[in-house]
Amino acid sequence: MKSIRELYRIGTGPSSSHTMGPRKAAEQFLAKHPEAASFQVTLYGSLAATGKGHMTDVAILDTIQPHAPVEILWKPHIFFPFHPNGMTFKSLDEKGKVTDEWTVFSVGGGALAEEGHDSLSTPEVYNMNSMSQILYWCEQTGRSYWEYVEQCEGKEIWDFLAEVWETMKAAIKRGLDAEGVLPGPLNLRRKASSYYIRAKGYKDNLQSRGLVFAYALAVSEENASGGKIVTAPTCGACGVVPAVLYHLQQSKDFSDARILRALATAGLVGNVVKHNASISGAEAGCQAEVGVACSMASAAASQLFGGSPSQIEYAAEMGLEHHLGMTCDPVCGLVQIPCIERNAYAAARALDANIYSAFTDGRHRVSFDKVVEVMKQTGHDLPSLYKETSEGGLAKNYQPME
Repeated sequence: MKSIRELYRIGTGPSSSHTMGPRKAAEQFLAKHPEAASFQVTLYGSLAATGKGHMTDVAILDTIQPHAPVEILWKPHIFFPFHPNGMTFKSLDEKGKVTDEWTVFSVGGGALAEEGHDSLSTPEVYNMNSMSQILYWCEQTGRSYWEYVEQCEGKEIWDFLAEVWETMKAAIKRGLDAEGVLPGPLNLRRKASSYYIRAKGYKDNLQSRGLVFAYALAVSEENASGGKIVTAPTCGACGVVPAVLYHLQQSKDFSDARILRALATAGLVGNVVKHNASISGAEAGCQAEVGVACSMASAAASQLFGGSPSQIEYAAEMGLEHHLGMTCDPVCGLVQIPCIERNAYAAARALDANIYSAFTDGRHRVSFDKVVEVMKQTGHDLPSLYKETSEGGLAKNYQPME
C-alpha cells in the first residue's frame, strides 16, 4: 500500500477526482511541454458528464491557459475499461500539429494512474495490504494500528498528520462562520451555522448529535464552495472524519496526540479500501466515498474510546457494510445534493458504529476485508447511471429552481 500521505491530500474542493486530479495532470503535462503553442484536453466518461458542475474545466484552464490556449472537448458517453475518469492531453505546435499526447486517469482522492498502473511513481510503504493481516499483527505484537502506521511511515508522519488536523479544524471553523448561498444553479443555502446555533439550545444527546451534524456540514459546505479541505478519503466525503474527531475532542477533551493517532488509524482503514477496491465515486458509487469515510471515522472513534484491535476492525466493518450499494448521483453534477447531507448522516453513523462495537468483544461473522471485496463487486455491478454521471437516481431530470 502507498503512504497515507496519498490518502490525506490538502487542497481545494469541490472534487478530488474531478478537480484535484485533473489539475495535477494539467500541471504535469504543462511542465513536460512548456514550449507548446496550444493544448487540447479531452474529458471522457464521468469527468465529462459532471465536469462542469465539479469545475473540472476551471481546474484545467486555470493551470494551462496562462501559458497557452486550451481547447477542452467533452465526451461523456465514452468510458475507458480501466476507469471512468479518463482524460487525454495533447500538446500542439504553432502549425497545429500534435507533438505529444498522454491519456491518464483520475482514480479518486486526487490520485492519478495510467492504464495498467495503480498510480504514478509513488512507492509502496506498507508490506501488509489487508485488515486481517494487520489485525493479526496487532494481536501478536500487542501493538495498535497507529503503531503499524508509524513503523511503516516513520516518525515524521506525525508532523504531516498535525498539518492535516489543523487544516481540518480550520475548515470546520470557517464553515461554521460562513453564511449565504453555495455556488451553482441549485441556490443551496449553507446550513452549518444554523445547525450549530440550534444545537446549542438543546441538552445532552440532542446537542451532541446536532453539533456533529454542524461540523460535518461546515466542512462539506467549505468543500462545495471551493474552500481548503483535506481528502478523507475524497473531497466529496471530506466532512465525516473531521466532524467526528473534532466533536470528540471538544466534548471529551482528547489531546491532539490521541487525535493524530486516531487519524493514523483512520488513514490505514481508508488505505486498505483504496488498495483493494476503490475510493472513487465514478468507479464504485458513493459507498466508496461516504461509506469509506464513515468506516474511517468509526475506527478512529473506537480507538479513542479504548477499543481493542478487533473492536476497531468491527467498527470499521460496520461503517462500510451499512453503506453498501449507495449510489453516486450528484444533482446538476455539483457536490451538494445529496453529498453534503450524506456527510452529516455518516458522521452520526460512525459514532453509532463505535458504540455498537463497544458492546461486543469484537468477534463477528463478516470481516472488514470481506465487506471491501463485496463493495468492489457491488461498485462493478452498479450501472454507470449511478456512478457520478448525474444521469440517474436523484439527479435524473432534476430542474434547478429559477
